[in-house]
Amino acid sequence: MRKVQTIEEVQAVINDELLSFVYISSQGCSVCHSLLPQIEKLLEEYPRFASIHVDANEVKAIAGTYIVFTVPAVIVFSKGKELFRKARFVPMEKLNQQLAKYSQFI
Repeated sequence: MRKVQTIEEVQAVINDELLSFVYISSQGCSVCHSLLPQIEKLLEEYPRFASIHVDANEVKAIAGTYIVFTVPAVIVFSKGKELFRKARFVPMEKLNQQLAKYSQFI
């Protein structure tokens, strides 16, 4: 998962890639830090997704641009269109099912 530093980088990935996975976290969030390795391991099974990691403290515009009220947040896009979103509590099995579905049909 590539860490991005600007809102422009985030928008470029979301708009240019067929499937994109955005993980939004915060430096002071212990849940974010424990969830990240699980997300990275899961994404190894889905190489079709362009995956990026955004720190909401570093890229402050992410919250307003993508209406993120809490972290961790996971948002899946296809060519700029939001397909799936989970925040605060991210059930890994449900996320796996959604990624499999989108990977198969898109």
